[in-house]
Amino acid sequence: MSIKPRLNRLDLTMIVISLVIGMGIFATPSDTAREVGNEWLFLGAWAFGGIVSLCGALTFAEIGSRYPVTGGFYKVYSYCYHPAFAFMINWVLVISNAASVAAVALIGSDYIKPFLLPPSLQNETGTHIITIASVGLLYVINFLGIKMSARAQNLLISFKIGLILLVCFAVFKSDAYPASIPVTLPKTNLITALGLCLVPVFFTYGGYQQTINFGGDIINAKSNIPKSIGVGIGVIIFLYLAINFSYLKVLGIGGIQHTPALAAKMMGVLFGPNGYKITSILLFGGVLAYVNVNVLSNPRVYYAMAEDGILPPIFKKVNTKTQVQEFGMSFFVGLVITILFFVDSFSKMLRYVMFFDTIGLSVAALAIFILRKKTKDMDISKIYTIKWFPLVPIIFILSYWFVTINIFVTFRDNPYAALVCLACYAIGLGIYYGFMYLKKKPRPE
Repeated sequence: MSIKPRLNRLDLTMIVISLVIGMGIFATPSDTAREVGNEWLFLGAWAFGGIVSLCGALTFAEIGSRYPVTGGFYKVYSYCYHPAFAFMINWVLVISNAASVAAVALIGSDYIKPFLLPPSLQNETGTHIITIASVGLLYVINFLGIKMSARAQNLLISFKIGLILLVCFAVFKSDAYPASIPVTLPKTNLITALGLCLVPVFFTYGGYQQTINFGGDIINAKSNIPKSIGVGIGVIIFLYLAINFSYLKVLGIGGIQHTPALAAKMMGVLFGPNGYKITSILLFGGVLAYVNVNVLSNPRVYYAMAEDGILPPIFKKVNTKTQVQEFGMSFFVGLVITILFFVDSFSKMLRYVMFFDTIGLSVAALAIFILRKKTKDMDISKIYTIKWFPLVPIIFILSYWFVTINIFVTFRDNPYAALVCLACYAIGLGIYYGFMYLKKKPRPE
């Protein structure tokens, strides 16, 4: 039975905005500012990141239109490349998702740490204590059942909404001036600095790739998809530039470089200590909302992979009373906490996450060239196709490869980091062929 298109242009526009705008914009500008040390390059990086994200969203929208199946990237990789390659990439993305959750949890802990811990724990140890405790608390809440998790999510999302409203208000505040904090110049050459400054930018724009899942659901897809994505990404670029302009106006480029808790600091400058405290609490609540929804949703990816027989059946096990995937959720939370023991800061975590994501997403975007050949007999009068092909996907792919190369270059200071990343891919291949061998091996009677 085919899927009936039900989403209109406004629906998809709101979906795109909701997928992209998260908590990163309240922390990642610090990393961007440290890499470039220049106001114009800082704002230019955010504008360029928006353009690349628009190219990526349009590319994945056509992939979804040409191959509208449940299973997202796993099915696309398997169809266009090979099931082993599909598992290897998706295995790494599972690890990357856990690392993303850990990274965002570190953001929230940095914000709330001054109000919860004594001066002696105002350090990385204190950040880890709060992060692990927060993840553990949400694990317990989710373990109690899906209804309890949903109630917690509804409460926590209100914190995020409140924070966004506060920051948007601050954008239009005109009676604050930049703090006179000296600017730290980048230690790398200009090319590497530009590549590294895009790491936090691309992370913050992430989420648009989920447009791959909506290709077959859009009414009048050929017209509505490009317009919806264009408007959605346009709104996001405007908001991100407005918020970053506000950061520059209130804190200056030097202030941004030295302030990890950006939103709280900005509100503190504008409204005093109470503004700092309120913003910190709201942002911590928003971070918990992000962590909670990932603890709830990521085990479902394992469920789908177990259904295809490439993960053990235990990942499909669901508690009939609570509707909780107890093993899958425990595995995901355990992975998040394990990652926290190896990486101690948001900035370091971000490079690992984006190294995996830039490879995974750029290879996924390459599938558009294979799909166009495999589906050349498809009636394209009703599906969305990229207008400026192949320029649009090429801009996206080359930009992501540029960032990948520059991240890999920085790993030379820590060769173990590069080995860990490459080992993750090798382990994924090993797991796939191990499962395939066990499936084919005859069972003793």
